[in-house]
Amino acid sequence: MPHQLLTNFTSYIQGQQLFDPSQKVLLAVSGGVDSVVMATLFKQAGFNAAIAHCNFQLRGEESLRDEAFVRALAAQLSLPFFQVSFNTTGYAETHQVTIQVAARELRYEWLEAIRNQEGYHYIATAHHMQDSVETALMNFAKGTGIAGLHGILPKQEKVIRPLLFAEKDTLIAFAAWKNIQFVEDSSNTTDKYTRNFFRRQVIPRIQEVFPAAVKNMAATTERIREAEYLYQEAVERKKKQLLVQNGNTWMVPVRKLQHIKPLSTIAWEIFRHYGCSAAQTQQVLLLLGSESGRYVETSTHRIIRNRNWLLITPLADIAAPLQVIDAEQQHVHFAGGQLHIRQEKRDPHLPIPTSPFIACLDASQVTFPLLLRKWKQGDYLYPLGMPKKKKVSRLLIDQKLSLPEKEQVWVLESAKKIVWVLGLRIDDRVKITPKTQSVLQIEWKKISGE
Repeated sequence: MPHQLLTNFTSYIQGQQLFDPSQKVLLAVSGGVDSVVMATLFKQAGFNAAIAHCNFQLRGEESLRDEAFVRALAAQLSLPFFQVSFNTTGYAETHQVTIQVAARELRYEWLEAIRNQEGYHYIATAHHMQDSVETALMNFAKGTGIAGLHGILPKQEKVIRPLLFAEKDTLIAFAAWKNIQFVEDSSNTTDKYTRNFFRRQVIPRIQEVFPAAVKNMAATTERIREAEYLYQEAVERKKKQLLVQNGNTWMVPVRKLQHIKPLSTIAWEIFRHYGCSAAQTQQVLLLLGSESGRYVETSTHRIIRNRNWLLITPLADIAAPLQVIDAEQQHVHFAGGQLHIRQEKRDPHLPIPTSPFIACLDASQVTFPLLLRKWKQGDYLYPLGMPKKKKVSRLLIDQKLSLPEKEQVWVLESAKKIVWVLGLRIDDRVKITPKTQSVLQIEWKKISGE
């Protein structure tokens, strides 16, 4: 009932703990009935608030009319007023997004800037019960999983929605009862946008069969929201059992994942955080029965079957650059860590270090500048102790390196020949011999997590 709206409004804010009455709230007001009623309720409740309005310059004179109306409303309610105009179309073209996405990004970025600059605690939007139900239905149609079925949340970080308890009809009735003026957005009368289609076509048809559908669905989304807490707790327990971190790679044991229940749900909750779509999650599950080396590549990661593990490794944003090392350099910093280089007269009484991270080379067989780079197909060397050349790719297979490990292998090149595959093997042609007089020692200190 409209005459109970103010009481229900303050009770909802208190019950949901949206904000403390002493805190300042920035109200996003478009000029439509929802946001105008919200501003009126804030004023009547005596809360400390200000009005913020965005002119997206999408409806010509109508956009200017809305701006003037909201400015006058702020004056009428004696509330501080903030306003901005956006070139929304230009932003959408530059960022290659839809007009709706452009408007939303511009709006929230500006509101947050004002909130922060002017010392407001929260931003309030006028989303109501129907908005939340529409969101849940759209998410259900798109297939977003349980997280999309809770509708619009009352509070997300610094954004609050104090009207989610109210039906649209109640807001309209309150405006009529209090003789509150508002403006109509002509874009709300078209079914061009997805939300308007659900608002004007889908929900009214459902209400023909179930008149209380909106209220019932809103109650269901509330129960789903509570069930989601329990669901997420269970999911987190399963993820802790399955995910093992090794540097920037995450590892999932194949056998454990195969026996987890429910498999598809847990797999989706794990792999969606690594850019995996619902369809790709099914492809990942096929890796459980495949041989090593098979992988699924998402927009951000590669998920690889490697023996008894699924390895989740980030895609390299850019190729590792080639690094030139001059004879004078003693310390080299690169993406894989650091090289420490020193040349000294050979002492035949000192043993040659056996660490794979130290290369001791005959200085007379090495020509500067050296080139440090990632290995590539076609690379080869004469591994220490072997009279025949061997492809680096074959060497890595023999070492049983996983695909992510192979992608992190570096080589040192001298005069177009590889003298060291870092951490694995030096070339036989540059080894220390009884005739060696000067030793070039190169120590590799790997970065943490490598």
